[in-house]
Parts: sequence; structure tokens; C-alpha cells
Amino acid sequence: MQLSMTAAETARRVSEGELRPLETVDVFMKTAREREPNLHALLAVLEERAGHAAERLDASLSRGEGPGPLSGVPVVLDDGICVRGTPTTCASRMLEGWIAPYDSAASEMLDSSGAIICAKGNMDEFSIGCSTETSAFGATANPCDPGRVPGGSAGGCAAAVAAGYAPLALACDTGGSLLQPASYCGVYGLRPTYGLVSRWGVAALAPSMDQLGILSRTVEDAALALSVISGHDPRDAMSSPGDRPDYMAAVAVPDGKDARRPLAGRRIATVAEMRGGSDLAGACREALDRTLAMLAEAGAELVEVHLPLSFNHGLACYQVLLAAEASSSLARFDGVRHGLSAEADSLNSLYLGTRGKGFGREVKRVAAAGTYILGSDRYEDCYLRASNVRRRIVGELLDALAGCDLIALPTTPTTAFRRGEFDGDYFGMSLSLSFTVQASLAGLPALSFNAAGAGELPAGVQLIAPRRGEAGLLAAAAAIERVRASRDEAGERRSER
Repeated sequence: MQLSMTAAETARRVSEGELRPLETVDVFMKTAREREPNLHALLAVLEERAGHAAERLDASLSRGEGPGPLSGVPVVLDDGICVRGTPTTCASRMLEGWIAPYDSAASEMLDSSGAIICAKGNMDEFSIGCSTETSAFGATANPCDPGRVPGGSAGGCAAAVAAGYAPLALACDTGGSLLQPASYCGVYGLRPTYGLVSRWGVAALAPSMDQLGILSRTVEDAALALSVISGHDPRDAMSSPGDRPDYMAAVAVPDGKDARRPLAGRRIATVAEMRGGSDLAGACREALDRTLAMLAEAGAELVEVHLPLSFNHGLACYQVLLAAEASSSLARFDGVRHGLSAEADSLNSLYLGTRGKGFGREVKRVAAAGTYILGSDRYEDCYLRASNVRRRIVGELLDALAGCDLIALPTTPTTAFRRGEFDGDYFGMSLSLSFTVQASLAGLPALSFNAAGAGELPAGVQLIAPRRGEAGLLAAAAAIERVRASRDEAGERRSER
């Protein structure tokens, strides 16, 4: 079995009896043992649970029961996603040793689909960070260059997919927590529409923006995973009702007259304010230009939109709202109800001792900033002002998308930065989210994919769609994937002559 095998191919071969589920688990475990000493992408390897799941699946298939769409596919989950009977620490000392007493909606749906949850991925502590360096249990290295970060907060999951541990991983995206690592590690990252995928059993950071998403190595695998995990869940108050389309049909190879120009009639926009920015690295600008050329080759019409509010004030707006919501979400960790509890002789000392020992530096900084923002004499000037700006950003984005099908822009301003480069400089590091917070603020779906040249560090390009526009995102990414494959094949033929 090859490590590069996709989720779709793995499921097919397991369903047809060419592979046994235990074989896919064995490959995952072998890869993890070989690569973990250098990468530290995982916080918990669930070998016993995965083995039992593989045995149950094998017995089910032997009885002739219908295979699930992800039969035998190894999956990594971000450590903020609950899996019954396994550690869920959110990469924090505050939850060290805590065992989840229930399954998240995501883990339930994965189990029902035949997928095998093999590990929990490393992350920034409570998802606060952009590099996976704030994890209380050690930083993760980027598989493409171990001297660089994999991004964050979901850097462990992105690194695990990029390194070949598993073809799929699930992680939460708040303001780019999944999209930015996808860009840095050179994999696909899909943030669905807010409410499309249930967050039941996922640790909250900023509930008005948190959204569970997918990391994969192919667009087909992203579509397959979305088909499994999307759906209405009454346990999540923000879960949206309604049928979901056939996401696999969106990535199918077109036939007939549409085969060469599958995006004919689609309007794809670039952002005037972003393309003229001096802070955009050359590799990221080239990745965008390369992608636009492939979109045009696939038949899309390229247009331009102006989003001055979104790109001049989006990051600041996001940071204020993130701090405020994070402060509220983290208030539950008080040393009384669950998690770490310090010894103390008064309630105030208990709070101070617990949070002093349990939270890392960046978590304390964000929680303190959020508490300040929510203070009675600052609430209107800080929180309400940011909320008003957010509403205007949402309107600006929706107006732009009313005149086009997708917006294309780099996922990040630069390629992956070096480990330790922004130590103590959270605001400098947060500039890596400059192009991802807009979709989060508006609850829009976004998809990042690697558009770097051969032999270069990964450089992601991001597509943003209207709400519930995942099928259009996937179709455009599939068209780009086929154009790029065709170009690579043509280049190989020329080199052989």
C-alpha cells in the first residue's frame, strides 16, 4: 500500500476487498512511528481504538454489509474535537489528562462512514496562535521544511496530511486556523459555510466564527469528506437545516463540450486592494497569477472587485471580536467544574492559581484583552464598534459576490515563516491571517490549495464563494487540478524528446 493513496482510492479498495482495514491502520502507525520524532504532528495516537474499529469494519464487510463512503480511511482529528474515551486537551495543560466522555458529531459521522480515527493532531493552545508553537506539549515542524512552522492553529493536522500519515484530517477554522496551515503545508483546506457542519463536541473559541473543516491532499477527497460530515444537527444551535448537494458530482470529470472549458460562464474576481499590496511576497503573487491563468484556460471570465473595508479593517475587526469571544469561552476553566484545579484557600486564589498554571502566555494575553474589551466602560467603543464593522464587511463581501461566482486571492501574504521568527510578537504573526479572516467574519465557504511552482515552498491560493457555494468551490478547484495535471504531463513529454 502506498502512503500517497487518496481517501477515495483507499475506500474503494477496502470496499472491494483488495485491502483490509487493518492494513490501512498499520500503514498509518508505521508512518507515524517513522516521522513523529522529527515532526511532532500528533498529541495522541489512538492505536487500540483504531485497531478495534478496523476489526469491526472487517467483520461487517465479511458479513456482506454495505461499505461506507470512507471505509478503512485513516483520519486525524484536531485535539479540540471530542472522541469518546480518548484524551482531548486542546494542547493545554488546563485539560491535560482529560478524557472525553462523549463523541463529537464529527466523530460519530466518521465512524458511521467506515472511517478510522487514528490520532489527535497537535494545535495551538485552545486554537490561539498561528504556528502551532503555543501548544503546551511542543511545537510541530513543517514537513516541507522542518525549520519552518506548519501554520496554526491546526498545524498538526495539516502536517500529518502533508507528511502522508493520513489522507484526511478534520480541524476547526476560526479566522484561518485551517486555511493558513493548508497553505503552509501544501494541502487542500476547506472551510465550509458557517453552520453547514455540526460543531457539537468541538471546543469553542469564538462561536460566531468557529467552523469545522477538512484538510486533504486532493479536491476529490475534500468533496468526499464534506459529503460525510455535512448535515443538520439539532444539538448545534447554529447548524443550518436543508438538503446538501452532491459534492462528489461537483468534482467529477465533465464530458462532451464542457470537458475542456468546465468553468465557461463563471465569473471569478480578484481583489483590487490586495493585488496592489506591497506586503504580498513574490511567491504568493506568482501563485495567484498562475492560478488565474489556469482558471481562464478552464473557461472562466476574470473580473475585479473592490473590497476596501474588508481588507483594510478586517484583521483588526477580527482580533477584537476573537478576544471578546475567547474571553467568554475560556471563563469556564475556573478550577471548579472541570480541568486543572490548583490548591487554594479562597475562591479568588483558586481562579488565579488554576488559570496561572493551566493557561499559556498567548491564551492569557487574549483572555485578558477580551475581558478588557468587554468592560462596561469599553464595551460600546470596542466590541459594538467591531460588531458594526463586521456587519459592513459582510455586506461588502455579499455585494461583491452578487456580481461574480468566486473571489480568488492568496491564502497567506507569505510562505511559511521560520520557527521562532515571531516569538513574542503575536500581532506580527497574525498578519499571516490577513486574507483569511474575511470569510470567517462573513460565514462564507473558502478553499485553499497549493499553487506553488515545482520545487518551491507551498504557496496557497484561496477561493471564496457565496454561502452554501461549496459545490462551486470544489468544481473550480477540480478544474484547476486537471489543468495543472495536463500541463505537467505536457512538460514531461517535452522533456522526453
